[in-house]
Amino acid sequence: MSSDTNGAPRSHAYDPATIEPRWQAYWAEHETFKAVEDPSREKFYALGMFPYPSGSGLHVGHPESYTAVDLVARYKRMKGFSVLNPMGFDSFGLPAERAAQRDGIHPAVITDERIEYFRTQLRRLGFAYDWSREVVSSHADYYRWTQYIFLKLYEKGLAYLDEVPVWWCEAQGTVLSNEEVVDNRYVETGDPVVRRNMKQWMLRITEYAQELLDDLDQPLPDGQELDWPEGVLEMQRQWIGRSEGAEVTFVIDGTDEDFVVYTTRPDTLFGATYCVLAPEHPLVARITTDAQRAEVEAYVEKAISRSELDRQMGDAKDKTGVDTGARATNPVNGEAVPIWVADYVLSSYGTGAIMAVPAHDERDHAFARKFDLPIVPTYTLPDGHDIQAEAYVASAGETVINSGEFDGMALEDCKAALIDWLEAEGKGERKVNFKLRDWLFSRQRYWGEPFPILHILDDEGNPTGEIVPVPVEDLPVELPHVDEYKPTATGEPPLARATDWLYTTAPDGRPAMRETNTMPQWAGSCWYYLRYTDADNTELPFSQENVRYWGDVDLYIGGVEHAVLHLLYARFWHKVLFDIGLVPTREPFTRLANQGMILANSYRRTTGKYVHPDDVEQRPGQTVTMTSAHTQEEVRTDWFVTGTDTPVEQKSGKMGKSLNNSVDPLEIIERFGADTLRLYEMFMGPLDQTKVWNTSGCEGIHRFLSRTWRLFVDTSDAETAGQLRPMPEETPREARKALHTAIKEATTGIEELKVNTPIAKMMELVNTCSGKPMAKADMEAFALILSPYAPHLAEELWSLMGHDESLANEPWPEWDESALVEDTITIAVQVQGKLRGTVEVPNGADKDTVLAAARAEVAAQLDGKVIRKEIVVPGRLVNFVVG
Repeated sequence: MSSDTNGAPRSHAYDPATIEPRWQAYWAEHETFKAVEDPSREKFYALGMFPYPSGSGLHVGHPESYTAVDLVARYKRMKGFSVLNPMGFDSFGLPAERAAQRDGIHPAVITDERIEYFRTQLRRLGFAYDWSREVVSSHADYYRWTQYIFLKLYEKGLAYLDEVPVWWCEAQGTVLSNEEVVDNRYVETGDPVVRRNMKQWMLRITEYAQELLDDLDQPLPDGQELDWPEGVLEMQRQWIGRSEGAEVTFVIDGTDEDFVVYTTRPDTLFGATYCVLAPEHPLVARITTDAQRAEVEAYVEKAISRSELDRQMGDAKDKTGVDTGARATNPVNGEAVPIWVADYVLSSYGTGAIMAVPAHDERDHAFARKFDLPIVPTYTLPDGHDIQAEAYVASAGETVINSGEFDGMALEDCKAALIDWLEAEGKGERKVNFKLRDWLFSRQRYWGEPFPILHILDDEGNPTGEIVPVPVEDLPVELPHVDEYKPTATGEPPLARATDWLYTTAPDGRPAMRETNTMPQWAGSCWYYLRYTDADNTELPFSQENVRYWGDVDLYIGGVEHAVLHLLYARFWHKVLFDIGLVPTREPFTRLANQGMILANSYRRTTGKYVHPDDVEQRPGQTVTMTSAHTQEEVRTDWFVTGTDTPVEQKSGKMGKSLNNSVDPLEIIERFGADTLRLYEMFMGPLDQTKVWNTSGCEGIHRFLSRTWRLFVDTSDAETAGQLRPMPEETPREARKALHTAIKEATTGIEELKVNTPIAKMMELVNTCSGKPMAKADMEAFALILSPYAPHLAEELWSLMGHDESLANEPWPEWDESALVEDTITIAVQVQGKLRGTVEVPNGADKDTVLAAARAEVAAQLDGKVIRKEIVVPGRLVNFVVG
């Protein structure tokens, strides 16, 4: 056994258990990956999405995105960039609060314990993080600045209090978002939820709707241009939901009341035969006739208990509704149209009221058919089309009918003309509308950022309605200790229990009460990438100097599940910070990539209980039929609980506790090493594709790394085992070609995030070498291109070759194009246009040489014939035309 440059013993065989801890300790001691603001070097900011420290820790699906980021960060450092590759934890949120309630342990204690395990897992994976810049969103030195940014939003009038209908979960004591509710239950726990009006903090993200939309597609003045997956861009566009049309006023017959509808199709106004109000619309109670009141009230009570998603996604052909008994006047033809209330109309979208045109809208058509309402077309119909049986959706170029003075106009012309008419008559106006709603920013939870807001109290201790922000110099408003994490008996949020904290004085000495709502988990993840640029700053969230140096994130990798909300919210905050001069760019993330999900096989008994993958075995010769607990259908299976005759059904699914199929990265590291895990996850397939985890796949990668070790290190001879193999003066041509192919593929593959293909070329290189080393310079180049994928092994080999310092900052090797040129090429030989053979000739051989070889190859076919023409296509074929 030999020693390394530090005197530590080396193993003869490839031993990641010895190699990897040594280099991880070296990187930490020497601060190898510390980011430096060096104006003389171009910067590169690489970032993986902020992880939430769950109780189960990371599973092997999580390191996929982190490894891809790490590859690029290591590569860019070797290309001469000053690199920022940080890590931190998005540590506020409801899961920790639930665990605190369940276990009687403060969520801060639970969260910090989870973070420590995450750190252990991440360090063992060998990621090139600058750990000195770590941020934890639940620590006061971080959320102090989240509160600071909230105050900036408040100063700009972008944060406000409003009473809005929300989903309230009594069991969890908190408000939930629409996305967290299905069938009137909280999707995480199954607890029932109800609709309740509550005062909530809101953020005016709608003020930035147009800018959020525009900047997805156009180059920005600062030179930024988003390089994002088209699918993510489209999801953002759809969520923002810009449309152009008109707001039209409908007057309610016999009253002074009216309501406004927004429509993108004012050209169909003459076909509007009824209107629909959302159940929450304030007019419903006022306009409903006495005869209809009982039925309407019962319907409204039932409707408002359903989630918006459920109401939108319901069966289009089974819509429900009730006639209010009131009528409105169609503003273009003066006809009275009935006003209905129906739950498919949402108060949170548009004006909470619609005009229904059943002839040209499938949903309205189904509703009209069900309730026997008129169906009037406003466009010419195709021959034979029965408008009473089926709606007809008009397309560009259609001609308008049944529309008075607008008859005969083309659709596009009619739309503009009708808006002009509405504006001239004072019955409507042009309007751009957005699907995007203001952001509900309150939670009735304990484990979140306290709002830096004071409510002024009168002499009797009652709120006056006046709001005062906490002065910046008094930040942070720290989260107080409470004994219970549920709302108080009077329904106030948990923070109301901390009475010593709750009651305070305003800056001017008046009595005040602190805000008891907390911010949502999104708050900390809206700006964490900025704090990484200056994580130790105690005077500001980040310095202008640092944030201008690092600028926007050059590469951001994370799950597509964050394609809408996280990215939209972070973009919104960033644009506000840009407008107030705190950041130099309008967009936070220049290049975005999504990793595909890594699924894992799960194994389910007929009882529905899942068995861990380590506790099953396959018996290909013993296939049985079992009843699937999932589908209640019979399935064939050759999987059994180990050592028993109990069959299990194999399925692939998302890793997690529910399917009992999570694999801890530390388990794989103990068996195979971190380098094997990193390489395997990158080798499974293209980064953005879904893959299925198979632990046995690590075995082949481990064999490749062992062969790589043996290419460098003698492991056979007792006297020289563990020492570097003798290296020749020159590298054989085939090996040199394989090396430069691998260098080229690694360079382009990492640049283009095609991270799986370079591994195959490195494997081919090792195969080509057949255990015989190349020249030292070429062996060094191989270690360098291997290092982003298998950094521990590459560092060990680099050290073995006599280098005293890490290879992390060594120049990335360049490929030699001349080394990729083939020595010989294959030429097809044809006679009369038919293939008769092939010949190998030197690459670049002249025409006479090629013809001589071709004649020799097909001499039998040419014997006795006159060659009338010899056609040579350089590098491809020869064709003999004979008589």
